[in-house]
Amino acid sequence: MLKKFIINSVQKESILYEMDVEAGDILLSINGMPVTDILDYRYLIADDTLMVEIEKADGEIWELDIEKEFEDDLGVEFPEEMIGTKTCKNNCVFCFIDQLPAGMRESLYIKDDDERLSFLTGNYITMTNLTKDELNRIIRYRIMPMNLSIHTTNPELRKKMLKNRFAGDVMSYLETFRDNGIQMNGQIVLVPGYNDGAELKKTLEDLIEFYPVLQSVSVVPVGISEHRQGLAELRPFSREEAVSTLAIINAIHDNMAKMHGDGFVYPSDEFFLLANIDIPNVDYYHGFPQIENGVGMMADFKASVQEALDVTKTNPIDVSPVGTEIKSGLKIGIITGIAAFEYMCGLISNIKAELPDLDLVVFPVTNYFFGPRITVSGLLTGADIVAQIKPMLVDNPRELLLLPENVLRNGTEVLLDDWTLTKLSDALNVPITAIPVIGQNLLNVVLNK
Repeated sequence: MLKKFIINSVQKESILYEMDVEAGDILLSINGMPVTDILDYRYLIADDTLMVEIEKADGEIWELDIEKEFEDDLGVEFPEEMIGTKTCKNNCVFCFIDQLPAGMRESLYIKDDDERLSFLTGNYITMTNLTKDELNRIIRYRIMPMNLSIHTTNPELRKKMLKNRFAGDVMSYLETFRDNGIQMNGQIVLVPGYNDGAELKKTLEDLIEFYPVLQSVSVVPVGISEHRQGLAELRPFSREEAVSTLAIINAIHDNMAKMHGDGFVYPSDEFFLLANIDIPNVDYYHGFPQIENGVGMMADFKASVQEALDVTKTNPIDVSPVGTEIKSGLKIGIITGIAAFEYMCGLISNIKAELPDLDLVVFPVTNYFFGPRITVSGLLTGADIVAQIKPMLVDNPRELLLLPENVLRNGTEVLLDDWTLTKLSDALNVPITAIPVIGQNLLNVVLNK
């Protein structure tokens, strides 16, 4: 039996508001198609002519003929339980959620594996949750790109890594998506001793056959926290292994770039840092197809910083008290994880070479909450930031602290351990601002624009 799609609220002056639709009404169908979840809704409203069927509180059925712009929303919102989340049926050896410490908010322990979130929020799915009807709906609605957690094309190895006896048919899903023109992006979480080395090379060679419908593949190293009690024994990549992994990836990347003008496979920034190899320039990333997955973010940030500096040099901003030179007048500290610390120091040196009056320093924070092997800034917590930054401020006081925006939960000012920016600021007695990892945003802040 289909779940009723109950309307939670109606935005004022929206299309359905003007047609007297109210909270508590039920959205039955759009253009004759039943609305079963948020994905149905998003796709069925993508038209300029709609017939919307509404059931009112008294049981009366309204049929509303609507003409609108193709991209316009109807203006209704639904309770979270009407959206729902399909949870993961796997028990992956590399799952980071299994490595979370106890006592965090419940939502952090939810393992989603939902094709709807792949489209709506860019999440990656393993495809082990897909039913035949859901697969057909992806094809019917042409939901794309699909973001897929591939990890390996070796069926037996994939079953072993995902600990799911149904996980071995990944190639059949890829073939179905390709044959129906459903664009895809892939991700490989690389685990030493499992899917690296020759297995990685074979996987990438297999995946080339799906190009260009499979648009890009990212390769990221497994994250290992200090909370792995009772889990499979894993280890991080050594420098030598990171170097050999980059060699495998770049052999295919460079050949694809030569043949198609598109590198296809891209290692995460962590591999370059682990290997002690310079981050490539922006040309390597061919438009950054996986930047939302953190791949190429450092190269993009460096380029955007330089672009912003070039603009500032040709169009100087007068912000000093006496109006004679570029000078922020603020002592600013930039908080980052251990992985990006040296890289950020280099960028700040470039900025200060162009704008020597700026007072900028970079503060590194070690991740003790998850363990020091977790070095990316996006997993920093408020407790670690306060404990480590507070003594640094004694010797190097700052008037403003900057955090990368990826430290925060999407759309909020809350960190992973429920510290807020306000709580951080109060604890450190310094204003804190979170900014996107974009060079122009950084310069705008330090130049008081």
